[in-house]
Amino acid sequence: MIFTQRIIYCINPNCNDPINPEGNDFCVSCQTPLVHRYLWAVGSLSAKIPPNTKVANRYEVIEPQVWLDTQPGLPPDVPEELPKEVIPYLRLYQEWLHLPQAYGFAHDLEEGVADILLLENVPIDKMGHIYPTIAEAWEEATAVRQVYWLWQIFQLWTPLSELGVTQSLLVQGNLRVEGWRVRLLELVETSYETSLQKLGQFWQPWIASAKTSIAKELQKIVEQMCETEVELDAITTQLNNLLLASAAELPLTLKVSGSTDVGPVMVQNEDSCYPNTVSQLDDTLLPYLSIVCDGIGGHEGGEVASRLAVESVKLQIRVLLAEVATQSQLLSPELLQEQLEASLRVVNNVISARNNEQKRQGRERMATTIVMAVQIPQRSQALAYTLGEASYAQRLVEKLTEGIATSQSNNSHELYLANVGDSRAYWITSQYCHLLTIDDDVATREVRLAKSLYRKALFRPDATAITQALGTRDAESLRLRVQRFIVEEDGILLLCSDGLSDNNLVEQSWQDYAKPLLRGELTLEDAVGNWINLANEKNGRDNTSVVLTYCRVSPEYIAPVTLTPPVENLEPEPAPELEPEPELELELELEESQKEEPTSFTDSSQALLDLQLDLDISEEPVIDPEIPPTLIEKPKRDKRLVMVGGVLALLAGGTSLGLFAWWQINPQGFQQMCRQLPPTIQQMCSGGK
Repeated sequence: MIFTQRIIYCINPNCNDPINPEGNDFCVSCQTPLVHRYLWAVGSLSAKIPPNTKVANRYEVIEPQVWLDTQPGLPPDVPEELPKEVIPYLRLYQEWLHLPQAYGFAHDLEEGVADILLLENVPIDKMGHIYPTIAEAWEEATAVRQVYWLWQIFQLWTPLSELGVTQSLLVQGNLRVEGWRVRLLELVETSYETSLQKLGQFWQPWIASAKTSIAKELQKIVEQMCETEVELDAITTQLNNLLLASAAELPLTLKVSGSTDVGPVMVQNEDSCYPNTVSQLDDTLLPYLSIVCDGIGGHEGGEVASRLAVESVKLQIRVLLAEVATQSQLLSPELLQEQLEASLRVVNNVISARNNEQKRQGRERMATTIVMAVQIPQRSQALAYTLGEASYAQRLVEKLTEGIATSQSNNSHELYLANVGDSRAYWITSQYCHLLTIDDDVATREVRLAKSLYRKALFRPDATAITQALGTRDAESLRLRVQRFIVEEDGILLLCSDGLSDNNLVEQSWQDYAKPLLRGELTLEDAVGNWINLANEKNGRDNTSVVLTYCRVSPEYIAPVTLTPPVENLEPEPAPELEPEPELELELELEESQKEEPTSFTDSSQALLDLQLDLDISEEPVIDPEIPPTLIEKPKRDKRLVMVGGVLALLAGGTSLGLFAWWQINPQGFQQMCRQLPPTIQQMCSGGK
């Protein structure tokens, strides 16, 4: 250990003079942004090392257990055989929004320092200060944020218990908060029996100072948790109901804009997005849906795949939102997540069927990445029904007694997010920029399978090759994860293709490009254009798509209302026709005979039943799972596809809440529909008996 002046090295390997003072943001020599990577050093030994000490001639001790890597461009030391203590961090990688990740190990033989585990993605700000504990931030938090923090902890209980680290959620100093999200400093191996009863007891001091509007309901929930026998699902439901009811008391204004650009180098734009600059302003999906797709497979593959994905998703979400509007009770997050997962499997099968039709194999198969966000506006009527009219009315009275305006949004503020591939989503406020998605690439696969630490995996030559995309193989092989967030603060949801996100461009530039929008200094459309111009200037070798959703919950800053059709008026309409091209043609046909036949379906479900699909999906792709979809080549296309997602959605298990029971409700109508389909799909219908 040595005491030195604090410096930091530039990550540019070609920099002539990489040494910089720690306080610099850019390298003095080459102007490369400097990376200030603060780490958490695990263990009692690291806690004894004083500040201003440099360990292993690399790690600067800022304060006890908070270290700065002064050479972030170099790989950290990692033993050949990963220690047992590291495995939970790797297995829980998908929870990285809340959990730290193993970075490497530090040892200093001269000073007798044994291997110390270092963690990255920790709750430490850009100045090296640890974020506050929940206890420290609790009383200043809003009611909805208090419930939201508890919800996040509760959602972590099961995955952490499966790996024996639930004690991590029962240590006061370990639970930190950065704005809306809960973050853990480290994982603590469980050394005693943990239970929901102990978690309830751990929460009790917070509940005593909870906001008046939620205190009674929270106390009831905690009392149930403290009972000897309590069902996890029952607590989950009650906590979710309270969270959505609290969120619905906030106003919510959404505005969305998007665009896609071919870029300065590429000849063909294989990206697609929704909305884009040519979207209809009166589209009933606005402002609830946003999509970005990055096609793979060249001019006659990637472009087609990305556009198929966008149009299929739009059709299915139109139906889903119409169904949600008819519900008298709250729909659980699990049910909505299942529906959105089914929608993505449908999209995959649509593209895969086209590949099979053209006999594309291996790297020839066209595919697309996707990142999509859906704001599900569950209504206050459903909240009132679920909580009980008396309880719901009492909540409004309590809000008034707190002196808080009750300008309700009639919206539960739920935001569902899904991604496949390396297209990304970010949540940006005036204080922070959070990456919400995880790329499906080789590096993250190695971590997920507990084969490597992330920083070591990044040095593989194929580290950024994507490992899954829509259309490459059967839908059952997809690993899908749909996340649910609550919009409880002003912010911007940014969806983008890798034309913008490559080289950490969003993380480096968000303050210059997002803050002016948040301050009302430019329009949403101009902000989209600015992001695309930045991508073309800095990255430039790829297509770029950007979709921004501006979310407002602050009543004093709500912009003039732009009239958009209410959700109750969302009717399942045929997917808009694309501009005529020989490569792609979408046709929607409605059978008048079926439209006139009375059924017990909702109108939105019936619309899907009426849609005809002309696909042959008998041929299954044979794909080597280790071949990255990015290597797919671009073959000639000489056949056209007439498709729509509705019936395939039914065959995949349904994307509408009314689809799953069609056979039981109306077997005659189901068989009548099947007789109108191609022979291969008729066989699938018969198998559905």
